[in-house]
Amino acid sequence: MVDLPFEPPKASVDLRVTYQDPCHLAHVQRITEPPRRILRSIPGLELVEMPEAEVCCGSAGVYSLTERDMSQRLGRRKVQNVASTGAAVMATANPGCAMHVQGILRTVGEKSRVMYVVDLLDEAYTSEAETAAR
Repeated sequence: MVDLPFEPPKASVDLRVTYQDPCHLAHVQRITEPPRRILRSIPGLELVEMPEAEVCCGSAGVYSLTERDMSQRLGRRKVQNVASTGAAVMATANPGCAMHVQGILRTVGEKSRVMYVVDLLDEAYTSEAETAAR
């Protein structure tokens, strides 16, 4: 997306956000910087790198079903790393990661939530459009 004609949003999204690298995106496709570039383009958004952002969250397709114990350990480790950043949101680009981590966040009572990178971008554009309509 960042290689396409891209107009960064003008409206502010005042959130502290950390980014989790989905395994397939980071380790197979070698894409790590473009999602961060998109997040940094959003005014007001503070991007905080989490420890071990590149380590698997434990979802890994059906892995969370076939290797439940290890999946949960990896997920709890990811949640601890999210919490260590003080971020209100963990952004990701993978639905498996989003569901898995959000479930563990709820289980342990952590207040952070999971959002997709594109949803944060949409929030900024929507706010921009609403401001322009007034």
